[in-house]
Amino acid sequence: MLERLERLLVACNRWLLILLLAAMACIVFANVVLRYTTGDSIVWAEEVARHMMIWVTFLGAGLVLRFGGHVAIDNLHRAVGTKSAQAMRAVIVAGLVVFFIVMTVASSQYVYATRFQTTAATDIPISYIYGAMPVGFVLMLIHLLFIARGYITAGSFAESDEMDADAAASI
Repeated sequence: MLERLERLLVACNRWLLILLLAAMACIVFANVVLRYTTGDSIVWAEEVARHMMIWVTFLGAGLVLRFGGHVAIDNLHRAVGTKSAQAMRAVIVAGLVVFFIVMTVASSQYVYATRFQTTAATDIPISYIYGAMPVGFVLMLIHLLFIARGYITAGSFAESDEMDADAAASI
């Protein structure tokens, strides 16, 4: 049951990212084409694309964490014995859990504080854009909890046919 929920979360997270990136690319492309063909541009295009990029960043951070794609220095826990390495990784996971919880609370307060401010071009409440922060930190926490056992015991991350963090790092 838990594995099914995990697969569903990953699939929904990926598809949401794909849709946001596709929409953002279409908006930017349409704006560029209009600007060069008619001399006019879509007034809201740059603002909406920027806001979509904020959401893509925070929604994608959990998936990147899950597959080990964030920058990390892992020489120390690779140089020590198995038990010491596991203890270090457990401390790292505990620190990340605390950080994600603190950031979820702090960013939720920030979202609440900006609920009456609106964006310039679209008049959207800024809290809708900043809502990406608490959502992203909660997703990072969930993804971390799904991979924590494997990371602590073996230093491994989730495997995926579509994403290879080691190959991406060597580019």
